[in-house]
Amino acid sequence: MTGIKTTGEKKLMLFSGRAHPELAEEVAHELGVSLVPTKAFDFANGEIYVRFQESARGADCFLIQSHTTPINKWIMEQLIMVDALKRASARSITVIVPFYGYARQDKKHRGREPISARLIADMLKTAGADRILTVDLHTDQIQGFFDGPVDHLFALPVLADYVGAKVDKSQLTVVSPDAGRVRVADRWCDRLGAPLAIVHKRRDPDVANQVTVHEVVGDVQGRVCVLVDDMIDTGGTICAAADALFANGAEDVIVTATHGVLSGPAADRLKNSKVSEFVFTNTLPTPNEVELDKVTVLSMAPTIARAVQEVFEDGSVTSLFEEQA
Repeated sequence: MTGIKTTGEKKLMLFSGRAHPELAEEVAHELGVSLVPTKAFDFANGEIYVRFQESARGADCFLIQSHTTPINKWIMEQLIMVDALKRASARSITVIVPFYGYARQDKKHRGREPISARLIADMLKTAGADRILTVDLHTDQIQGFFDGPVDHLFALPVLADYVGAKVDKSQLTVVSPDAGRVRVADRWCDRLGAPLAIVHKRRDPDVANQVTVHEVVGDVQGRVCVLVDDMIDTGGTICAAADALFANGAEDVIVTATHGVLSGPAADRLKNSKVSEFVFTNTLPTPNEVELDKVTVLSMAPTIARAVQEVFEDGSVTSLFEEQA
């Protein structure tokens, strides 16, 4: 006989960076595990130190870190943690990125621009990640940037079911804030049995976050409009789209988005908007100044936890959404 046989069982270990520990704790609770104790701090010059306080040898490791503000720091911390797991002889490393940083830079609009979303994927792969698990990428093509499995989760079931239970579906119109979101909005229509409308806009390529809304395509007169988007950053685009809907006779507007980035003037724009409710998920922490009565945050922890379980047990992540279709 040659070699040695072992009868060891697979072991799941869940790790978290410091960007959004509340979501990591929720996912751990859903899985019935504890987060692996981790020592992490910044040196005086800003360098990051990380050390895991339990052995990860031979384990299937899941590392959760959302790319929130300050985004570059938390991306670097995640890369360092992946490298630490690789050098600790982890059996596999799955990075859970609820919000994927630089996702808006997924192609070249003009010459001499980077494709930064591809760069993030390359860095994760080089650091040692075997798999990416993420929620609502800005564009589906980003999945192809990573040379390995990418599990793309959707917040649509969580968001749409919340809205559907709150509003009379016969009064609903699903609205895409631009042409790029039409496909997602169409899936909302299928789930809620509602008609579709589109806000046509034009963005100034030389000025960030400047949008001019032109017209509304579709009937929104006297309807409760649900604006659906993947992320809200400064809030300029979505609030301008909501104003266009009200100008065209909408009775009410509800805004839903998976990722509430909510930077800069977002808090004031949300507060002063005529929108009755903004609905986000907790893929990103909600800034304190945005904790308004009309802001609702839904948890993606159960969905992420089920996906982790499927990956660990070699099951089907796709089945999570086929069941909810």
